[in-house]
Amino acid sequence: MRFMLFLGAALLPLSPVHADAERPAALVADGIPAIPDAIVAETRPYMEFRTAGFSGWNPLDKSMLIATRFANTAQLHVVKAPLAARTQISFEAEPVGGSWSPKGDVLVVRKDKGGDEFFQLHTLKDGKLSLITDGKSRNEFGAWSKDGQWVGYSSTRRNGTDSDLYIVDPRDPSTNRLVAQVKGGGWQIADFTPDGKKAVVTEYVSVTKSNLHLLDLTTGKLTPVGDHKKAIAYGGAEFAPDGTLWVTSDEGSDFQRLGTVDLRNGKFTVVSKDPKWDVDSFDIADDGSFIAYVTNEAGASRVKLLDPRSGAVRSVDALPLGVIGGVQIAPWGTVGLTLSSARSPADAYAIDPKTLAVSRWTQSETGGLDPNVNVEPEFVEVKSFDGEPVSGFLYRPDAKKFPGKRPLIVNIHGGPEGQSRPGFQGRNNYLLNELGVAIFYPNVRGSTGFGKRFVSLDNGPFKREDSVKDIAAYLGVLEKDAAIDPARIAVTGGSYGGYMCYASAIRYGAQLKGANCVVAISNFVTFLENTQSYRRDLRRVEYGDERDAKQRAQLMEISPLTRVEELNIPLMVVTGGNDPRVPASEADQIVKAVRAKGGTAWHLLGQNEGHGFGKKENADYQFWASLLFWQRTLLAK
Repeated sequence: MRFMLFLGAALLPLSPVHADAERPAALVADGIPAIPDAIVAETRPYMEFRTAGFSGWNPLDKSMLIATRFANTAQLHVVKAPLAARTQISFEAEPVGGSWSPKGDVLVVRKDKGGDEFFQLHTLKDGKLSLITDGKSRNEFGAWSKDGQWVGYSSTRRNGTDSDLYIVDPRDPSTNRLVAQVKGGGWQIADFTPDGKKAVVTEYVSVTKSNLHLLDLTTGKLTPVGDHKKAIAYGGAEFAPDGTLWVTSDEGSDFQRLGTVDLRNGKFTVVSKDPKWDVDSFDIADDGSFIAYVTNEAGASRVKLLDPRSGAVRSVDALPLGVIGGVQIAPWGTVGLTLSSARSPADAYAIDPKTLAVSRWTQSETGGLDPNVNVEPEFVEVKSFDGEPVSGFLYRPDAKKFPGKRPLIVNIHGGPEGQSRPGFQGRNNYLLNELGVAIFYPNVRGSTGFGKRFVSLDNGPFKREDSVKDIAAYLGVLEKDAAIDPARIAVTGGSYGGYMCYASAIRYGAQLKGANCVVAISNFVTFLENTQSYRRDLRRVEYGDERDAKQRAQLMEISPLTRVEELNIPLMVVTGGNDPRVPASEADQIVKAVRAKGGTAWHLLGQNEGHGFGKKENADYQFWASLLFWQRTLLAK
């Protein structure tokens, strides 16, 4: 019957071809010209790539849980064998993530509304969600107890600001129990002790400082682990079956290293032998026989397996070079993970811990395009104004297809505690492969991955513009590159990278053709006053405290809105209407100011989006609008 209906539809007269692309209903395009259908048709294959993120193992049937998108948002799917079919099990309008119980009997998922990041926890069964949390506050999944009975999580339900610590048996929401009231938005239950009576809790203060606590789940007592007066940052924290607490820590080093912590005195003992690189993540086998951990080596990931008894380390060399996340060891020992590279979208892989053989479990579509033609990035390092080495990744178009000097987009990451790494370029592959536009991803001072000294070089309002000065150093080198056209360079960036986008447009406007700034901070004072309360103190540590008169004055002085008269190149601004991090008002005020002085400011608002566009139809339209912006600025003759 369905086939016959399709045949009937094919016999209907075709409607005339529209000149302009249809804009999604939730997007407001203020000052943006209509998108020609020709742009949509030309770019279509580059819009149709997919990704697959490893989300865990099901202990009952040994299947893999992944998140991938077949409609407008990423949903959960089950894969039963390497490269087997992906069977969808969640069907929500918003993206969801999930985690199986260690028993495999219940699946807990996390979902927000329109990108507002006020996540709720649910159980998922037969395609239906059942709410576990209160439906109002911000809730973050922490960990399962070892026996799979309890979920530990944090919630702001008490006052909207502090991330208190809760446990619940997800099979019975009435078991929800507040275990400990805390102060601050950076608290989370990281793992349960093997006997389930206590939990290790992390308290995030800043990128260079976090504290460990031991939480008694009966009394709610929090006992500090180690000396909290020391500036130490911990990453992961997990108990081995014998009760040993393993962590990643930068104690005594510039980098995160893997080791153990003595719960009696907080002493950290280093075990990993990777002194120059951060250990990004790790997981411990259920029987304690090995630990899988990931190092970040100049942006590329390496997986290693550690025998905690002998200290022997084996490197997994069969994985493609790329960026790895989501490592989890199945109860039977197989290591699951997500890997992305320049020539492959994010996909799920597995490692046999005995043979180190690698199997690929998903192979995501790339819109029919050959991913092997995608260019690998070139590592670039320059000396900044003060002699500090700063680096980045430069993607050059194929010189045979695009000879001569090429236009360049400088794309600045957010965070600022983030890092540009050599992953899949997605829609941006159209710029590289079809238009011959080079793209450079800088890691300015303040980026992670280069040690705690480097990540602290931009802290506070008085060092903030040092990272902007780094952009001048990059431009100075890139403008002299024989394959780059110095007269056709532009800048883009999101979140903190959006602030850098504004600031670069102001400082270096004479060298730039346009600026495309996404969910960007335009005024540090109004940003700090209006960002969600649960994250305000965490941001004050990084940027400065607007309540202090001296710091407030400096924050105002360096804010792009204060210097908007100096912003004289075309501007495109992208905003999420539900953004809890950088409120939409940050975009409204700079768009208004630029237009008031006669400048060009395109403004794209996603009314059903948060801190970046997460829905495919919106992200597609954002790319098309950005492409039109580049055509009229960067690529214009």
